[in-house]
Amino acid sequence: MLFQRVLTALVLAPLMLAGIYWLPDLWFRGFIGIIVMLGAWEWAHLSGFTSMRARVLVGLLLGAVLFGLHYFVMVTDQGWSVMVLATLVWWAFAFVAVIRYPKHKGWLNSQMARLIAGIPVLAGLWMGLVWLKLQHNSVLLLTWFMLLVWGADIGAYFAGRFFGNRKLAPNVSPGKTWAGVYGGMATSILISVVIALFFLGELSAIRWVWLIALSVAVIAISVLGDLLESLMKRNSGIKDSSSLLPGHGGILDRIDSMCAAAPMFVLLWLVVAGA
Repeated sequence: MLFQRVLTALVLAPLMLAGIYWLPDLWFRGFIGIIVMLGAWEWAHLSGFTSMRARVLVGLLLGAVLFGLHYFVMVTDQGWSVMVLATLVWWAFAFVAVIRYPKHKGWLNSQMARLIAGIPVLAGLWMGLVWLKLQHNSVLLLTWFMLLVWGADIGAYFAGRFFGNRKLAPNVSPGKTWAGVYGGMATSILISVVIALFFLGELSAIRWVWLIALSVAVIAISVLGDLLESLMKRNSGIKDSSSLLPGHGGILDRIDSMCAAAPMFVLLWLVVAGA
């Protein structure tokens, strides 16, 4: 299993970085769109749609939603801001759903409610990454974002393994611990400090404060993204979102943290840049 995980990661990471560095804007939108549509195909399964026809249809419908966002919403800065904020408001609902599970899970009884919940999850990831790609320092921002999430995942794994006694959300994901959260945040802060020192130049005190806050907030909400997918899997009695990625499960198992983190990173970077 470990060999499969490492081998798959050695294939996926270069593909993602190649998309960041080499793909022009329009191709990048399509590249991330394909990942998100595969995620929608898996989300349909978590929502209770088991037939292949229904799951493919859900993926195509989300593709149509992204097409609409591309042409009718994302053409202005105001459109970006409204959609990102709407996504973050939805994540506030997700937070309540996670902490109140399983006592209050009425919405999970509806296949359609579970399915609709996946739209802001996956569209938020697409919007966030596309917005970062449009910036003049897109390579730095996208690389920074990826390193934050990947680094936090590694930090959380080792901190949780060696110091993880207190469970974070045992009803949702028994394997996650508070030590893992703190380890992930510490790793993300270290990554941000290194990037700031080497690439952002001299920063004012207020920008340093916002930089640390950005790192902590992005990783905190990335944990929520992970927990929400765990909730969906637990409610559906499914271990992995699919078997597309040997040793890793499915696409959602790899991007769940990014789905929540991307819009938060965009929002807080706008604050940092304006501070």
